[in-house]
Amino acid sequence: MRTALIFVGAAVLLMAACSTGPKSAPTPVKKAAVRPADETRRFPAADKVESQVVDDHLLGHDFLPGGNIAHYKKGKQEYDLILIKTSGPEAAALLLLDYKHKLAEPKLIAHFGGYAGKDGDRPAFVFAKGAWLCGVIGLPEAEADMVARELAARVN
Repeated sequence: MRTALIFVGAAVLLMAACSTGPKSAPTPVKKAAVRPADETRRFPAADKVESQVVDDHLLGHDFLPGGNIAHYKKGKQEYDLILIKTSGPEAAALLLLDYKHKLAEPKLIAHFGGYAGKDGDRPAFVFAKGAWLCGVIGLPEAEADMVARELAARVN
């Protein structure tokens, strides 16, 4: 009988040691925001005053991720160029559609595959090229077209 008690006690200890115990809920893992790369080299140098990398909400829009913005001044005229690198052409196209909904009176610019309209009180010309969302903010459509062509030529 004594041997049986020792055997049962050893079995209980062995089972208790192998038990994983109550499981706790896994702690959520926060994704670290990836800082956008500095793409200053892609902006035209002429008339550029400054450029910066914005971590999130470019132009203060909650639907835009981070990206690059360059400020230009030519005489009395001031405007901005924006670049946002996305994961691919589909993501850039979706951002373009989101931006279209932000614009007042958006107009399709067929030869560019983009839109012109008003972003608040400033004219805006936005388009996607590959994985990039690009824009000219602050110039009338006719002038923005030429600046946008130069920007598009610098983006691959």
